Amino acid sequence: MAKYVIGLDYGSDSARALIVNAESGEILATSVKYYPRWQKGLYCNPKTNQWRQHPKDYLEVLESSVKEALSKCPSQVAKEVVGIAFDTTGSTPALTDKNGTPLALLPEFSEDPNAMFILWKDHTAVKEAKEINEKTARYPVNYLKYVGGIYSAEWFWAKAMHILREDKAVAEKACSIVEYCEWLPAVLTGTTALDQLTRSRCAEGHKAMWNAEWGGLPPVDYFEFLEPKLKTIREHISNKNKTAAEPVGHLCKEWADKLGLSENVVVAGGAYDCHMGAVGAGVTPHTLVRVIGTSTCDVMVSSYQEIGKNCIKGICGQVDGSVIPGMVGLEAGQSSFGDVYAMFRHILEYPIRNFFADKFSEEELDKICDKIIPQLTKDAEKIPIQESVMLATDWVNGRRTPDANQFLKATISGFTLGTTAPQIFRSLVEATAYGTKAIVDRFEEEGVPINNVIGIGGIALKSPFVMQTMCDVINKPIKVCNTDQACALGAAMFAATAAGVYRKVEDASAAMNSGFSKEYEPNPENTRLYAPLYQKYLKLAQFTEKEFYHD
Repeated sequence: MAKYVIGLDYGSDSARALIVNAESGEILATSVKYYPRWQKGLYCNPKTNQWRQHPKDYLEVLESSVKEALSKCPSQVAKEVVGIAFDTTGSTPALTDKNGTPLALLPEFSEDPNAMFILWKDHTAVKEAKEINEKTARYPVNYLKYVGGIYSAEWFWAKAMHILREDKAVAEKACSIVEYCEWLPAVLTGTTALDQLTRSRCAEGHKAMWNAEWGGLPPVDYFEFLEPKLKTIREHISNKNKTAAEPVGHLCKEWADKLGLSENVVVAGGAYDCHMGAVGAGVTPHTLVRVIGTSTCDVMVSSYQEIGKNCIKGICGQVDGSVIPGMVGLEAGQSSFGDVYAMFRHILEYPIRNFFADKFSEEELDKICDKIIPQLTKDAEKIPIQESVMLATDWVNGRRTPDANQFLKATISGFTLGTTAPQIFRSLVEATAYGTKAIVDRFEEEGVPINNVIGIGGIALKSPFVMQTMCDVINKPIKVCNTDQACALGAAMFAATAAGVYRKVEDASAAMNSGFSKEYEPNPENTRLYAPLYQKYLKLAQFTEKEFYHD
């Protein structure tokens, strides 16, 4: 009998389900479903950097995507599914009641954004993150040393502090908090109760300060020192967690019936999308895997012997087993990448959508606007590097790494009366490449060599201009993963491992990977030309941060 697994990848806008042959890695079917409430812009306020998602969105697309994907397969496949695993964005937590139920699922909080999951890119907690950094500097133990030394507004405890302070009703009801890569496996296994909930090694280590050095999470006293309202929350989070290669349990009857699967299906532990994506892409030591989308998440693995007790400054964490069990997972990334280009597209769309709304349908306007980035790319490619007189930073959504600072705003310099849209676009593409080099340089300065880079995601597959520019700037070869579903494929690999098809996730990765579609090599002349421009980028970045956005 064949064995199949389901990998579920929950992104910022949608979830995708992959049905995969666990022995060959063949993808039988895919289904992508967009979050219905999120699509309508509900519960979000871009002006205040508030980005919230309703738990019902996650549950509805779970059921619809899995059932649709299975409907595309031969009928016997559903009977032969042995495992299922989730990856999600992160840190994306929600406060829960004493039963482990996200508060937004309670009638009285069903329309309260503060009771919902707080998306990774929500930056409403910038003040709380700053406070965590300042208070931890005065605390006897440095609980931030394994998360790069700087706590981010995008992360678990800053978000909890912000909501507990902002919303009295939510604060009174809240008993604990959960990442949705932990909550979804718990839902499928019927173990959402706080005393049964399986915590994720990946989420707890990278965003919640879990580390074996202090026996798990920092103690209750530390969180009470940060904010007294965190005391109850911390008391209801276990110090125990599991890697994504370990099973959480089996499908409960309710969800087995909903999905049309057997109760024998093993549900694996959850993890963040980019960590599973790195496994899906075939990560090995000295390889940087870049998941390139609206933002980037950069993931590496290192042996215990190589990393030793070295704490890498300014990254998003180093966690035992967060990517591959038995190795240390390292995470960095840019708070915006594709979002940088989307920001410029939205600016250029303004006259089209506002001056021609009465002449074209919404669908026709969308088709016109969809041509903006491809045309900018064609024209920007024609501009010689020597004529790249414009310079920009990539901080349109703050800076994730190196050295998190969500107060930062982007800068563009070099405007003249002759400036063109393609010149601006080229400067933005180069800015995202310079931000990449800053990350690469930080790893190598901290003793973590990078020999090659793997790019995954839509931009990696669809934009040779962006990828070649990045390759030339960082002066490293870049391989592009052959599938745009590497994260979901990685989840499928963890499902296969948890279900016992493979002894370890490295074996699953070797058997099920999709290979590479293309490899970029640095152009030596371009690399030479970009070197002084990168130094100018660093000066502009330093000036911008020091003079305008240091708080």
